[in-house]
Amino acid sequence: MGIQSGYLVLERGFGSDCDEAIRSEISAATGSDLLDENSQEVVDAVITWWREDDGDLIDELVDCLTYLSESGPIWLLTPKASRPGHVEPSDIQDAAQTAGLSLTSTLA
Repeated sequence: MGIQSGYLVLERGFGSDCDEAIRSEISAATGSDLLDENSQEVVDAVITWWREDDGDLIDELVDCLTYLSESGPIWLLTPKASRPGHVEPSDIQDAAQTAGLSLTSTLA
């Protein structure tokens, strides 16, 4: 994911279905806790937990940009295929393009 020590990472969409191991690894790599949506900081990266029924993905991606430094990534994490809340990769790609972003990779 390219996370470095000292990075400020903002987390959006946290819920009981989020992977604590991923959250812990990001915090360990940066050396600080994840910031929440109430933060006023400009951050190096945004991690967004997103589910199919969470609303408008385009709006979410645009909202993420308001926190983000010019070159920072947005990591969109969704449930795996076959799990409730899964988002189709094509829907993510369409939303990213509409928000002025580009999809760089998909991991399973």
